[in-house]
Amino acid sequence: MDRAELDVTAELALLNLNETEQADLETAVGQLLEYFSAMDLVDVSGLEPTTHALSEGNRLRPDTPRTATGIEDEILEQAPDLEDRFIAIPNVL
Repeated sequence: MDRAELDVTAELALLNLNETEQADLETAVGQLLEYFSAMDLVDVSGLEPTTHALSEGNRLRPDTPRTATGIEDEILEQAPDLEDRFIAIPNVL
């Protein structure tokens, strides 16, 4: 990537870079492009495409009811108004 392309990209990204920052960016982008070129040399012809490095599936907890700990009753006792075992609140709308 040449300096003109970096200048246009920086302008599109609304970056105001001084000369030192432009030179640093040019060096960093050059290093990235060299790395990507090295990745092109790797033979991946027999590999299946993946969407994630770890295909373990969802990490969900089991859908089992929790046992009552007693704190629910303490909370309900402090509510100003109850309907069955639900806290009643005033209509908002």
